[in-house]
Amino acid sequence: MSEMRAALWGLLVAKLIGGWGVQWDIQWHLRIGRDSFWIAPHVMTYASVTLSVLLSFGILALTTFRGPALASPQTIRFLGLAGTRGFHLALWGITLTVLAAPIDDLWHRLFGVDVTLWSPPHLLGLLGSAVNTAACLLIAREVYRTGSRARLMALLLSGALLYANLHITLQPTIRIAYLHGGARFYAYIMLAALILPLALVATARLSDSRWAPLFLIALVVAVGTAGNQIARAGFAVLQPVSVIEEEIAKDPTSPIAVANIIARKNGTEPGRPVGASPFLAFIPACVMTLLDARQRPVAATVGYAATLFVVSGWQLARLPALESMVPGLEETLLALLVTLASAFVGGATARRLSDALEPAPLGRAWAETR
Repeated sequence: MSEMRAALWGLLVAKLIGGWGVQWDIQWHLRIGRDSFWIAPHVMTYASVTLSVLLSFGILALTTFRGPALASPQTIRFLGLAGTRGFHLALWGITLTVLAAPIDDLWHRLFGVDVTLWSPPHLLGLLGSAVNTAACLLIAREVYRTGSRARLMALLLSGALLYANLHITLQPTIRIAYLHGGARFYAYIMLAALILPLALVATARLSDSRWAPLFLIALVVAVGTAGNQIARAGFAVLQPVSVIEEEIAKDPTSPIAVANIIARKNGTEPGRPVGASPFLAFIPACVMTLLDARQRPVAATVGYAATLFVVSGWQLARLPALESMVPGLEETLLALLVTLASAFVGGATARRLSDALEPAPLGRAWAETR
């Protein structure tokens, strides 16, 4: 059991490093350009992926070859490997991320260096990372007893990293708002209502903590702030030569070009979070906490989404780059209806996810030895 607990915290450290690497990588691509596959944030990201593979596979290999010494009522065998559901899920999730790397390199060779975050290899990599992170929620419940402080800390950190992973996929929605306006002005909110509850609600239910959504946002803000400082220090030390203007000149309508235009109009650096203070994210989380996502996951998600619509809608409307694209009443009401429908689906899906991440029940004798 001690090996599994150590592997869990190793996975969380790897996820933290990888998240910072991706955060820096996005800023690198938008400010410097894709000058080499072996840029520092890539090395940082894939070092974390390598560590995740070694830890996930290592525990399964150890359980397989040591047999009864590490066996538990939760041990299952799949493709010749024995281990808990959590470590199986961690391995197969990170395998998707590994497969995404060569596909991404091929994608760039075929279609050029400037592609959206929503390209198939990027989404595959993010999906694998999300699955691997969700597995940490399950592992935390497998290796720690109910009520353990270490268990709560592992669950909250896992949930925060899952939230950050999911939130990255929302970045292209700002470009959609800038280019299209109308109901799509609220693309960020409509998609956020669908996917962010997967982290918020699932963590609240798995940790049995009503306050989990607030703790998650606090951790996300702290981790994101640290990531920005790491990126800033990395740029200062490495001082890479930017080729971004040449890339923008090749296609002024490309995602990278549009992202730079939006940043300049907003007076911010490309790749940094768009909007006002990140602490406004606590307001929707407070509503979810008051409605109690543990007992009423769907109602809490709908309340969260309605509040998010008001708070984030106000944030977006205040951005200089987007203020001319603010839609009228009819389109706003349409977007609100879509947001609430997305929240209903998101809340129901989050409830099912948390149920699926419950570990197999333990026998009484085994539970007493933990």
